[in-house]
Amino acid sequence: MTASSQPLPERKKLDEDDHDLLTFGEAGERLRMEIRATEDRLNTYLAASDSEAAEREQKRLSALRDAAQRNSAQPLNDENFARFFGYPGKARRNLPSVPGDANG
Repeated sequence: MTASSQPLPERKKLDEDDHDLLTFGEAGERLRMEIRATEDRLNTYLAASDSEAAEREQKRLSALRDAAQRNSAQPLNDENFARFFGYPGKARRNLPSVPGDANG
């Protein structure tokens, strides 16, 4: 691992950003920033040979990366519908459009 001494680039605001909710995009951006900061702290501890602090930061980094993976938006389909919503059903985007329906 190398220390990241460059400033973080500005993130591009998405049209669907909702200022009242923590969206996938905002959560992902916060995770990305925290991963970067944790990598920097880890590198500092490694350079200082502080193995206890480095181990703690490595565990945090691993947890943050797992969270970022879970946060990534996955396409909703019939296979993951029940896992996402907690009950069996059909993902609406897989159903044919019905006139007057919000999807049609």
